Amino acid sequence: MENALQIQAKKKVLIVAMTGSTLLYLAGPTDVFSQANKYLEEAGIKNGYEVLIVSPASNKKITTEAGISIDCQYSILDFNDEIDTLIIAGNDFGELSQKALQEFYNWLSKRNKENTRRIASICGGAFALAKAGMLDGRKATTHWYLAERMKKAYPNIKVNANPFYTNSDDGHIFTSAGVTTGIDLSIALVEHDFGKDIAIKVARKLVFYLNRPGLQSQFGSLVQEYETGHIAQKAQLWLTEHLHERLDVNQVADYMNMSPRNFTRVFTKQTGVSPAKFIEKLRVEKARKFLENTEIPIERIAEQCGLGGLVSMRRIFLRHLMTTPSDYRRTFQSAKYPGMDHIMETA
Repeated sequence: MENALQIQAKKKVLIVAMTGSTLLYLAGPTDVFSQANKYLEEAGIKNGYEVLIVSPASNKKITTEAGISIDCQYSILDFNDEIDTLIIAGNDFGELSQKALQEFYNWLSKRNKENTRRIASICGGAFALAKAGMLDGRKATTHWYLAERMKKAYPNIKVNANPFYTNSDDGHIFTSAGVTTGIDLSIALVEHDFGKDIAIKVARKLVFYLNRPGLQSQFGSLVQEYETGHIAQKAQLWLTEHLHERLDVNQVADYMNMSPRNFTRVFTKQTGVSPAKFIEKLRVEKARKFLENTEIPIERIAEQCGLGGLVSMRRIFLRHLMTTPSDYRRTFQSAKYPGMDHIMETA
């Protein structure tokens, strides 16, 4: 196997830096493949990866979200031969930029298994693949904040906002979630190409996971923001002050000056969730804040947030966040506790 790897040409990895990209979209994957090259050379394998950051348009200058400009050596439009790995890093949703990138989308739509071994996206880059028609009927992910937008814009895509990255059934199309997940995906690609030993060395060097625990759902809010005057926004104002109490739909409907039946019907229609499910999500969100910012015992948090006891809270956390309260605290707890213990005691 080693001799076969030695005689292969370097795998050409092109990372398309979309305008407005976060620097980590580019730096993360580039560092993964560059570190992989070092360990491959140590193993006597000279032909690892050739990594190039390219612009999506003929203008080879890219302005990142941080305001840093990058002068690319190449435009993606310069490449019409075979590519090993194509990664679309981020996306600029501005209408003018989309218009200016029409030539890029035409180029992208012609990429297939015959000329590109695998195609991937990071964060909003999935929208570029969707626009080019590459994700129709496929499972895909993107940043949790953009998931609903993708579902509405492209109903034929099987959007799942939970995983850090996805792989199509045929192994041709990969999509990753927000920012740092480009690193997760790139390490997985290295493992696929050169095995676990090389991949785990890269992960250790970058102080990263070979397989990061958790899911995207742990990062996003369970409750979306509603405009002032929306029925959910009005109900939330009252509910947040009463989450420690035993609540039912009659109490909320009474506050809203509506009959329980009418309130339930209107609320469910306008939000897509029942009042009971909405209250449960609010309780989890409140509990998350205390887990993140205090040392208060989990049992006490469960009581104050209306989540019952430890067993009930654990079950609800697993349902909504796919992790336990104790694991969530270990992952997201702040290094400092800005006086929230006092807030808890007076709640």
